Amino acid sequence: MSIPLPLKKAVRERAGDRCEYCRMRQSWEGYFSYHIEHVIAIQHRGLDTLENLALSCRHCNWLKGPNLASIDPDSDDLVRLFQPRTQLWSDHFQMEAGRIIGLTDVGRTTVFLLEMNAPHRVELRLENQGEW
Repeated sequence: MSIPLPLKKAVRERAGDRCEYCRMRQSWEGYFSYHIEHVIAIQHRGLDTLENLALSCRHCNWLKGPNLASIDPDSDDLVRLFQPRTQLWSDHFQMEAGRIIGLTDVGRTTVFLLEMNAPHRVELRLENQGEW
């Protein structure tokens, strides 16, 4: 089933056309349309509701897939991923010289799984520092 256009528009507006995981702006990647993604995937009983949808760049969406958790690269513990609908980005992440630093186990795990600091992503953030 397709997500209705008014719902897609509401998700984009709420996110300010910015990936809710890595915070990249849609305008920085003009060749790619950002995705409306399910925070909790349909296969895990997630719904097509505003409370379960997030705007995601193609990179974060592809790497996250239906995952709800991953392994913390520091502790090797299983940790839930960042939930943009219920958690504040600034509680789990900070930006340093174009890199996203995980401040918590949730932040570290999400940065690791979504490869938020891949070289081309850091470069785009540095090129667009004034828009951060």
